[in-house]
This record gives sequence, C-alpha cells and structure tokens, in this order.
Amino acid sequence: MDLIKIVEDSFSQNKTATYPEFKAGDTITVTYRIKEGDKDRLQNFRGVVIQICGATPYTKTFTIRKVSNGVGVERIFPYESPFIDKIEVNKVGKVRRARIFYLRNLSGKKARIKEAKRAIAKTEE
Repeated sequence: MDLIKIVEDSFSQNKTATYPEFKAGDTITVTYRIKEGDKDRLQNFRGVVIQICGATPYTKTFTIRKVSNGVGVERIFPYESPFIDKIEVNKVGKVRRARIFYLRNLSGKKARIKEAKRAIAKTEE
C-alpha cells in the first residue's frame, strides 16, 4: 500500500491538465501535437465525444468520433496526454446516455445530436 501512495503522490505533484468540462454528446475540437522527424505540427480533430472512461485523471480517456469522406473515424485520447495542446467545446449535445455507441449505426440526419439549450445569464445595467 505504501508504494501505491508514493506513486500517487508523485503524480499529484505534476501539473494536471485544465480542460473545459465536456461529456458524451458534446462536439469538441482536440488540437494534438504530432512529431514528424525533428518537426512538430498541430493537428485538429473535431468530432462527437462518444464515451469517457476512467475514474482518475491519470487513467481517464475519451473517444471522439467523426465521419470523414463517408468513413467513420474514432480516436481515443488519454486525458493527461502531454501531446494535447488544447480542447475546445464547439457544441453541447443533449443525450441521455454516457456511452453513445448507437451513433456508429446511424448516418445522415439520424446521426445528428440535438444541441442543449444553455441558460444565458442576463446582466443588469
């Protein structure tokens, strides 16, 4: 038990990633750093979050799905990856499930996710 405690403490001293809150059904853009030889470049991957796995931030992963040229592409990102440059939430989706694998069987308009209505805070002047 002591060894586990030491490892958790060493991880907790590292900087944890600060990303915006997102959940299954949200459309997000992940800017990912790719090394090609001695050069780095940034690549955007925009899609719908179909699941989030893991309890602790160090084991947490999320899967994003997009359709590119009629072919479904899914990519799994570790939440604490040093290669993730930033994450932007483009749309907040309204779904009733935590894992929306049923999107894999849908295409066209049926594969759309309704957008959640956000409460806009009014500022009194």
